[in-house]
Amino acid sequence: MTQNESETRRVLGRVKWFDPVKGFGFVIADEGGPDILLHANVLRNFGQSSVADGARIEIGVQKTERGIQATEVLKIEPPEAPPGAPLADFEGIDPEVMRAAPLQPARVKWFDKAKGFGFANIFGKSEDVFIHIEVLRRSGLADLQPGEALAIRVIDGRRGQMATEVSAWETALSVSV
Repeated sequence: MTQNESETRRVLGRVKWFDPVKGFGFVIADEGGPDILLHANVLRNFGQSSVADGARIEIGVQKTERGIQATEVLKIEPPEAPPGAPLADFEGIDPEVMRAAPLQPARVKWFDKAKGFGFANIFGKSEDVFIHIEVLRRSGLADLQPGEALAIRVIDGRRGQMATEVSAWETALSVSV
């Protein structure tokens, strides 16, 4: 490996796709060039087990013998929601109420990407909190694993307790500090 290959540089881009089952995905750099490999371990070091396709991402990258690879995730922003496409479950609920809900620590009970939903439990409470896949996507995530620690904003909705925002616990901690 040459001196040049070991240098890490920052890149801004968009997630092309990420498959948590395969354990990797690719990022398209804003500056162009070949796709950048994003391995699940690099994403986990950021505190997330998945990332939504289309999410904006800032990463540290290195050129290796096998191409350009992400070595660190620095920032993730959720993909833009389609204009005028509120989630039906939240119709009639004041957006300020949803934004004002506090982030609460929770753990994933189960999530089925194919079904498009799952449930989590807030620490210390037994009631299930419904998590819709669109809320997950708008939060910049693509999938959740049972037992995964989260920070969620919860409101009383049509389905009972419903998550309006989902963050990796580590990410939420860094924002609140």
